[in-house]
Amino acid sequence: MKKYKIGVIPGDGIGHEVMKEGLKVLEAVAQRTSEFSVDFTHYDYGCEYYLRNGVMMENDGIKKLSQQDAILLGAVGFPGVEDHISLRDLLLRIRQEFNQYVNLRPVKLLPNVQGPLRGKGPEDIDMVFIRENTEGEYAGVGGIQSVGGIQSIALQTGVFTRETTLKTMEYAFEYAKMRNKGRKVTSITKSNALNHSMVFWDNIFSEVAKRHQQIVHETLHVDAAAMFMVQNPERFDVLVASNLFGDIMTDIGAGIQGGLGFAAGANINPEKKFPSMFEPVHGSAPSLAGKGIANPIAMIWSVRMLLDFLGHPALGELVMQAIVSVLDEPAHLTPDLGGTGTTESLGDLVCERLLENL
Repeated sequence: MKKYKIGVIPGDGIGHEVMKEGLKVLEAVAQRTSEFSVDFTHYDYGCEYYLRNGVMMENDGIKKLSQQDAILLGAVGFPGVEDHISLRDLLLRIRQEFNQYVNLRPVKLLPNVQGPLRGKGPEDIDMVFIRENTEGEYAGVGGIQSVGGIQSIALQTGVFTRETTLKTMEYAFEYAKMRNKGRKVTSITKSNALNHSMVFWDNIFSEVAKRHQQIVHETLHVDAAAMFMVQNPERFDVLVASNLFGDIMTDIGAGIQGGLGFAAGANINPEKKFPSMFEPVHGSAPSLAGKGIANPIAMIWSVRMLLDFLGHPALGELVMQAIVSVLDEPAHLTPDLGGTGTTESLGDLVCERLLENL
């Protein structure tokens, strides 16, 4: 039996509450299967840690996390800590230090969830984003400086390496083969305006596409793609995008799949040289913290993605089936879904449905 070491970073706000439910589901799977066991190590890194210590994590935090097989993250963000500090000094640092160059984001409207797009159902909204996760505009290259002591200039330089861009696109095509849905990859670009970085991106996409001729491919400018996400989401299967464009487009995706309460994400190092990290992307929602009403489904869906990545897709599918099954009981759902349930009671219900099939 395999024993997985899982690093747990609840983070801030509702991260603590949804993490509890995600761990509950993962423990339920581990207790019923002979495939693996789990050993959790908890870290109190985050904004509240920053307010106490002046840093988002311990000086040797990366070294400690590197000993784990995978990481679960709840949410990061807290009043009094600027967003660029909380994001760059914890989340982006982990992504970059562990070369988690693939951000995997499913966008799928589940049964019994009312999405905002009129006439669009689960059969229409079912796509996956492969977002480059370590470079682009988030590389952190640039600065702000005075010019002649009078004016200021800000430079934010996008960084695109051939190696990472190529590997991200290869991952997207291989993922399209595995999904076996539309067997199509859409590249998101803006090469009409960004005449260096996105032309570079387009050229590598064309190169990779030639090696995967059994997969249909297309290129769309990001503004057109945003429009089609709303007008015609069924045209998409797998989408590959740069860091910034992928970030924005996946929030549109969260909107059309029913809200951030369903937005699960994975930060993946495909070679498994470093641990990968799995997280909901709904943020810490300080206004909801402590009320027990946060929707834990995105966290539980992220646990499903963890199981898939560790090589247990059948168990991951059982978790997904449990999520889908609870959506037919609206009264037991959290208030964002029109119910009167709590974070804990919804997590309990998912576990109950899960254990029926394990």
